Amino acid sequence: METRRPGSLAEVVLPVTAGWRLLFVPSRARELAVALGGSIMVPPVVAAPLLLGALVAAVISGSSLAWGIFWVLLALTVVAVIVLAVAMVFVTVALMVRWVEFRPLGAPAQIVIARFLRSSTMTMADLQRVVVIERLSLGQRKSIKVVLHIGSETVECEPMTSAAFSRVDAQALTDWLTEQLGQVQVAVEHQTEVKRDFLRPDAWWTPSHTAKVWQVPVGEVDGIAAQRGVGIYQYTPAAAAMYSPGTSVIVYDPGRAYDVGEELRAERAAGQAADSTAAPGPAEDDATDSR
Repeated sequence: METRRPGSLAEVVLPVTAGWRLLFVPSRARELAVALGGSIMVPPVVAAPLLLGALVAAVISGSSLAWGIFWVLLALTVVAVIVLAVAMVFVTVALMVRWVEFRPLGAPAQIVIARFLRSSTMTMADLQRVVVIERLSLGQRKSIKVVLHIGSETVECEPMTSAAFSRVDAQALTDWLTEQLGQVQVAVEHQTEVKRDFLRPDAWWTPSHTAKVWQVPVGEVDGIAAQRGVGIYQYTPAAAAMYSPGTSVIVYDPGRAYDVGEELRAERAAGQAADSTAAPGPAEDDATDSR
C-alpha cells in the first residue's frame, strides 16, 4: 500500500491506521495563536487615531476633562480587545474542523470529524453529499473549503490560510473524494464561486491598468469595453471637485474586464495557431520553387 497520495494531495490526504485522513488544520496551537493575534491587534489599530488625538489634546490642554476622555477611550479599547479575543477563541474552538477521516480503507463505512477539542463518529449512511467550494477573484484562488451535508446538519471544513490544504488543486481533491465515496453512493460536487462585487470606484480598474491587462493601447479600451459589455463608472474625485470641477475619471468593472482579458488572450492564441497552420513550411516552399 502506498504511504501517501501522489501529487498536490500528498500533504493533505494522509493514511492512518483506520483509513484516510483529510487534514485541514495541521496545528491547533498555531490556529489559536492566529485567532488571538488578530483579535488583539485589530482594536488598537482602529482606535489608535482617537487615542493619539485624545492624548495630544490632554497633554497640551492639561485639563482633567481631556485626560478623562483619554482614559475612557483607552479603557474601551482594552475591553474591545478582551471581548474580541474571547469571541475569536470561542468561534475557533466551537467551529474549527481539524481533520476528517474515512474509515476503513477501501470501502469506508464511518466518517470521523475532529474539531478543536472533540471528535464525533457517524455512519457513512448519514453522509448525504460532499461539496468542494472554491472561491475565486480575478482568476486567483482566495479560499477553498469542503462542506459535508450530514442529515439536516452542514459541516464546513475550511483550512488555515497558511495550511497546505488551502493550496490543493480543487479538481484533484474532488476526484479523490469521488473515488473514495462513489462506492458508498455519496455524491461529490465541485462548485466555483467567483467574486463579482468590487468596491466602486476604489477597486475598479483605471484605463491604463485595463489596457495593460488587455495588452492593447489605452485609446482602444473604451471601444473594447463598449463592444464587450464591460461596466463603466465615471466620477469626479474629491480633489478634482474642489480645484477642477470639470475633471472626471472613468474606471472599469474588474470582474468583467478580467473575463474580457482572458477572451482576448484566447483569441490571440487561436489566431496565432491558425496563422502557423496556414503558413507553408520550408519543404513545401522548396517543392513549390522546383515546380
